[in-house]
Amino acid sequence: MIAVIDYGMGNLRSVQKAFEAVDATAKITSDPMTILSADSVVLPGVGAFKDCMDNLTRLNLVEAIHKTIKSGKPFLGICLGLQLLFDQSHEFGVINGLGVLPGKVVRFDAGNDPGMKVPHMGWNTVTVNSSSPLFDPGSDPSYFYFVHSYYVVPQDSEIIATTTRYGVEFVSGIEQDNIHAFQFHPEKSQKAGLALLRRFSQLH
Repeated sequence: MIAVIDYGMGNLRSVQKAFEAVDATAKITSDPMTILSADSVVLPGVGAFKDCMDNLTRLNLVEAIHKTIKSGKPFLGICLGLQLLFDQSHEFGVINGLGVLPGKVVRFDAGNDPGMKVPHMGWNTVTVNSSSPLFDPGSDPSYFYFVHSYYVVPQDSEIIATTTRYGVEFVSGIEQDNIHAFQFHPEKSQKAGLALLRRFSQLH
């Protein structure tokens, strides 16, 4: 069973339905014990970084996330679920994250490009930089769906799994051991997204 963490923010039902579409069982839950007993765990999320961290803390889910990751079971972060894994976000001040991975979250700077709109919203190509188990080896860049104004800047470049260009080249996915996390929404990315979720559901 895949546990989809419910902390009051995020399009949880669409994530659950996407897993069901690839014949995987996913349960939406805010119960720490259910999360800890799951075969794999998904941390989705949309909205403000601080609100998400406040809700995770209020629902006693921070410890469950850390224990899940330390246990070695497959863990997937989606959109804000990627950003929350890092030390801090610079969204409306400096906000501490889960601190699982060293690095920060910064905002797109449109700068002198009047054609660059923030948030970054819509389909964009994703280039795979690593031998990820969630992508076909040597696959061409695929289109995935994005909605975000901030992106992660990891301290360790070795964890970068995918990159995307929007004004700048930014990190759109990371992988470290059992952690897989992406800025795009696989549940909204049709065939390519479902293929990624299917491969994740088959990890052990």
